[in-house]
Amino acid sequence: MLSNFVRIGSSLFSLSAALICLSLSIVAYAASPADPKNAQSYMVSGLEHFHDGRFSDALREWSRAERLSAAANDPTGQGRALFRKGSAYTALGKYRDALINLQQALVLKKETADPRLVARITGSLAYVYAQLGRTKEGMQLLQRSIVLAKESRDMKTAVAGLNNLGNLYASNEQYEKAGNAYRKSLEIAGNNGLDSLAAKAAVNLARSLLAAGESERARSALDEAMLRVEKLTPSHAKAYALISLGRLYGRLEGQTSGNRLIAAQAFESAQATAELIADQRALSFALGYLGRLYEEDDRYYEALQLTHRADKAAQQVGATEGLYQWQWQTGRLLREQGEIEPAVAAYRRAVYTLQSLRKDLSRESFSSQGSFRKTFGPLFLEYADLLLEHSEAITDAAQVEFYLREVRETVEQMKGAELEDYFQDDCVAALKEKTKGIDRLAVRTAAIYPIIFKDRLELLLSLPVGIQRFSSPVAADTLVEEVRALRLKLEKRTTHQYLTHAKRVYDWLIRPLQPTLRKNGIDTLIIVPDGALRTIPMAALHDGEQFLIHHYAIATTPGLTLTDPRPLPQEKMQVLLGGLSESVQGFPPLPNVNEELENIQQLYEGKIIKNREFNIQNMESELTRIPYSIVHVASHGQFDKDVNNTFLLTYDGKLSMDALEAYLGISKFRKDPVELLTLSACQTAAGDDRAALGLAGIAIKAGARSALATLWFISDQASSLLVSEFYQRLQDSSLSKAMALQQAQLSLIKDRRYRHPGYWSPFLLIGNWL
Repeated sequence: MLSNFVRIGSSLFSLSAALICLSLSIVAYAASPADPKNAQSYMVSGLEHFHDGRFSDALREWSRAERLSAAANDPTGQGRALFRKGSAYTALGKYRDALINLQQALVLKKETADPRLVARITGSLAYVYAQLGRTKEGMQLLQRSIVLAKESRDMKTAVAGLNNLGNLYASNEQYEKAGNAYRKSLEIAGNNGLDSLAAKAAVNLARSLLAAGESERARSALDEAMLRVEKLTPSHAKAYALISLGRLYGRLEGQTSGNRLIAAQAFESAQATAELIADQRALSFALGYLGRLYEEDDRYYEALQLTHRADKAAQQVGATEGLYQWQWQTGRLLREQGEIEPAVAAYRRAVYTLQSLRKDLSRESFSSQGSFRKTFGPLFLEYADLLLEHSEAITDAAQVEFYLREVRETVEQMKGAELEDYFQDDCVAALKEKTKGIDRLAVRTAAIYPIIFKDRLELLLSLPVGIQRFSSPVAADTLVEEVRALRLKLEKRTTHQYLTHAKRVYDWLIRPLQPTLRKNGIDTLIIVPDGALRTIPMAALHDGEQFLIHHYAIATTPGLTLTDPRPLPQEKMQVLLGGLSESVQGFPPLPNVNEELENIQQLYEGKIIKNREFNIQNMESELTRIPYSIVHVASHGQFDKDVNNTFLLTYDGKLSMDALEAYLGISKFRKDPVELLTLSACQTAAGDDRAALGLAGIAIKAGARSALATLWFISDQASSLLVSEFYQRLQDSSLSKAMALQQAQLSLIKDRRYRHPGYWSPFLLIGNWL
């Protein structure tokens, strides 16, 4: 288990190490003597702080220089100060703040004739774009910066730019291109006596070779990089290069005691360098990663002492990007030694620290696939597991429930972070400010909260009377395999091959809860699916005699704290109906859309815009002009692992999630937001858990209280029948939206043509079920 911890957070540190390429470039550019005297002195002192790794102090000095330059009407001086402020924010990992300052500096560049400054601002801005996931823009700006730097003979900026270009290629797994960029950087740096940048390029080259699986070439490159780094004079750059080398030696395949010894020596050298130059941030990483190396060797006492020192050093300079790692590491080490309560406290601090800095984490801080869950999910799940373990030793029922609630809240935080990572914005945080979440559920309603651990499936059942815990002894790999098989078989509407898998998943997810559900008279289930469970319709689970939908109305939600359950108002409802029955942009026609829209219009007197009228301009006009209660879209749609490829099809284009949010977004600021967003012809790729995040969070992103959408595309005739039945049932004020959907699905089951769950089960009610 411990070997896995090497990989967790490695991308975050490689990002921190890569910053030295940028910092070496920016500190080399001295302020012009023409700057105002006081501003000049602040610029110089800021550079001194930055050289020593005291980025917060540098930021303070450069902020003063920027204010003085602006007051003196000196755009060149102000541009330089803004540029350096952006560099300080970048080094601190605060990329959004860096972006603001660098963009302002780029505007001021028009008033300066300094091409080198323009090249550096452009390169720094490119780097920040890349960290924020705007890779295409970052790549374009970076290449422009390199050209400008070469034209102005600014070799430091050109070398740093090539290094960062290599980093971009490597983050996209284009290792051959990355290697070429690093080698070019290394060549130019060597020819111009830029030893620190040459060493950094050598380290990055070794990293890319290792990531590409070329262990032998990586080992040779590491040895060469070590020789270069050892020749550097003590500096922030040398300390971070040594830390990078230590981490890379520790990741070599076929680990030998020799490799681990070199890794330890690199960390110790980094520690000595950091202490010599009084760089607490670098010292923190050197000590922390040396502690992690000892942790992997089961040297827990020594590892804990080093980790405590790393924690202290990080706190002294506010290095939260390292602090959460050492708090997490402390929790693991204490747990290994049986110190459960102190371990709980350490994990609690780590989660809190990570949440406080999460907005500033770069996209490269995540895994190579940009997944928050893969990189940081283990922290939340380990903490939840530890809390469950701790609760087992407690006899007081109230205390047990307290810990179960903390488990649920911990996983909720992870789920919320996943959604924000997917949508690349703060939509979840905005919703949390408006909703109180659910503490106690309504009578006859229960919420099932599955948590997938490596060795078991934990089930938290929230009832009107409190929370209970159940567990199914199924390994994560086995569960995911069955879920994947169920999803694929459900889409094969000519066979009943799905049934075996539907029964197995039922046995793990529902059967342990069934006696308690019956005892409490539950008729509505709210399921908060996790991981692969998001990709299947719970309604299709089978107890051996009937589907789950026969017994319960079912809704899903990405999180209980992200749901604001309120009954659907029946009066003064404004309904917008849009869709495509014709074939456009290569997508097949949906001939039954006309009937679907007309049936709903008869019930609610809604406005219809279809085919040519169903275009982006009309959608924008309608959604921003009228406070619609229900927005129904009958058109092709796709949920992809990349939110930029997620869309709803209109006659003249594709409506992105950002555009949908913008058009519906006004509802977030009015008293009554959109109550229901229906998407009746969407699809999510089977087996793509990340794409399913988009579907799970569609209501949150769109600013609607609830959404009705499909996991996969079905016969538009079946879809039309089910949707029309749903809206008809919805007019009955005694039925919740979940019950209306249940009745509509049961009506299709009774129809011999559509009894197969492939027709009726992919419809999910997401969010507010009342």
